[in-house]
Amino acid sequence: MSAIKETNNFSYKNITLCILGSFILAFGLCHVHSQSLVTEGGALGLVLLFEKWWRISPALSGFVLNLACYIFAIKTFGKKFIFYSAIACGGFSLFYAILECFNPFFPHLKEYPLLAAVLGALFVGVGVGLCLIAGGAPSGDDALVMSLSKIFKIDIRWVYLFFDIVVLALSLTYIPLSRILYSLLTVFLSGQIIGIMLK
Repeated sequence: MSAIKETNNFSYKNITLCILGSFILAFGLCHVHSQSLVTEGGALGLVLLFEKWWRISPALSGFVLNLACYIFAIKTFGKKFIFYSAIACGGFSLFYAILECFNPFFPHLKEYPLLAAVLGALFVGVGVGLCLIAGGAPSGDDALVMSLSKIFKIDIRWVYLFFDIVVLALSLTYIPLSRILYSLLTVFLSGQIIGIMLK
């Protein structure tokens, strides 16, 4: 008998990792990126963009955007991926909704963009990394990018890079160019952290 308790082949350990990872990610986006004008690429940056443009909470926009991506990718991935991703995605939205009710944990972080870039990368990298280790993804763009890469036979790195650059370019509408350079740093660092955790 397996040491890890399972329900219908879904492990409690992986469920816990998804919940923990989604909390760490939500905290990083809510209390680091959103407060410092240092943003992320992909869907994570897009939800922050929606928040700045239309005052739509990432708790809502993240859920809707991710749901659309998962529906698009459901044929490409198995039930376990969708199950764990649903937990991670739902956890992110719930935790963000709770965390945004609190005053900023780092109120002066905007004055230290390099620190914000590194700190944000740690929260995003570790949060997403834990969810990916568990077999899910808190952000639907992971599933979308993998699907598009397969459909169009394009290396996944280039699809990710394309989405990151498009979102960061759109973010210039509310973030100064100097902050976008820090955003490029945080995107690079978070990707490296995820890569290290998945080895």
